Amino acid sequence: MRRLQREVQPSIAVEKFGTVDKALKAGDHHDLIVLDGAPHSTAATLKMVEKSTLAVLPTGLSLEDLKPQVLLAHELVKNHIAKERYIFALCRVGESEALHEAARKYIRDAGYKVVPGSIPEKIGYLKAAEEGRAVTETRFSSLNERAAEMAQGIIDFATKLYRERAA
Repeated sequence: MRRLQREVQPSIAVEKFGTVDKALKAGDHHDLIVLDGAPHSTAATLKMVEKSTLAVLPTGLSLEDLKPQVLLAHELVKNHIAKERYIFALCRVGESEALHEAARKYIRDAGYKVVPGSIPEKIGYLKAAEEGRAVTETRFSSLNERAAEMAQGIIDFATKLYRERAA
């Protein structure tokens, strides 16, 4: 909503919906819909993932962040949603490569995939969010490039899934 209030270009339609069904119905007229759900499994979470081409599960590096997201992924598997339909993303993380690799290993050992790259906890990203901008629209090219790497990984993964579904 901040993006619209600050008239950041390009303009992106942002709406709140009371239910997943309402959001999906409105989405019939769009090429892409991004749904932001609760960080734990709910009926709405399951419905979002069921109806999505791809679900991105964001997580930090600590076990307090990783464990609940992996448990959510396990819940999705129990509900017959294929592992190939979601991917983990390391977000709001520190700079320690050792911790990054340990988190990636934890996720892979649980049987899931992780998108390349990460979004570190940086003031530039926080300021961009306050201004209604995306993580690729900060005032710092190095932060934009880092976020673009992760975004491209998500796009590549989604494109692969979309093509497999269409075949």
